[in-house]
Amino acid sequence: MHFFNHILLPSLKKSGSTTLWLLKIILPISLLVRFLDYVGALTFIAQFLDPVFVHLGLPGSTAIIFITSIFLPLYAPLAIIMSMAVTLRELTILALMCQIAHNLPVESAIQAKTGTSFWSMFVLRIVVSLVVGVLLNLILPKEMGMPFFDVASAEAVTSMGGMLLSWLTSSAQMALLIFAIITVLNVIYRLLEHRNLIIKLSKAIEPVLRFFGLPISTGFLWLIGYIVGLAYGGAMMIDQMNEGKVTRNDARILNYHLAVSHSVIEDNLLFVALGVSVWWILGVRLAVAWLVVWGRKLFGRRSF
Repeated sequence: MHFFNHILLPSLKKSGSTTLWLLKIILPISLLVRFLDYVGALTFIAQFLDPVFVHLGLPGSTAIIFITSIFLPLYAPLAIIMSMAVTLRELTILALMCQIAHNLPVESAIQAKTGTSFWSMFVLRIVVSLVVGVLLNLILPKEMGMPFFDVASAEAVTSMGGMLLSWLTSSAQMALLIFAIITVLNVIYRLLEHRNLIIKLSKAIEPVLRFFGLPISTGFLWLIGYIVGLAYGGAMMIDQMNEGKVTRNDARILNYHLAVSHSVIEDNLLFVALGVSVWWILGVRLAVAWLVVWGRKLFGRRSF
């Protein structure tokens, strides 16, 4: 009874309001992107990136993957990747670029709610992803073999009604998933708080936080961001800021780290399942996150 009244019920109430807050951001953006994809706007924009992608060691045709990644969660570019013939070397480069720069309108909007400029996050992630692509093209072995998957043909939406139905179906599934994940997070947080384990957990990862240049107060949020990503982690960050547990400045510093390195379990498993080395994608993201935070502390102390 204590668990239900003091942990589960409050968690469900907070999860409901948080889910509605997230959906107000996510749904309009996802519908707009679906429409742009349906009318061919994303393909048109991708044509202008063809010359750039040649210098990244990628076929010009893969530009559409990066464009799709910018506007949608990783599952969308992943579906396109699996419908194209790419080498393991190309897949590794695409994996890092898409992991760093994916779902930017939604995730940058959520980070903006926690005190960090929307455009700072948006531009930072695109620039960093392109720089990482160039560097990987220089250091990766020229021959790395082929990925595990077979090329399949993607099913296209051929009508406006079909596009809307697909959007409604995926939106309903996403809403349920968001509510479930946030409820689990809230329950875990309340259990940890009830047993006075938050402080102990934060103490345990203090050396890691110091290494990355992150405030100690952001320890739990850092873990959440790494486990489930920016959207859900941003929602909890708002709660902790409102409760005075994390300052706006501390949240801003954490945002720069999480912008380029978050959701490392799910994101990495998606590409590891296709044959990409976990050491490449995890190692590069951690190194980039370290450089971004310490670089900002050394050369960009002004607030933005």
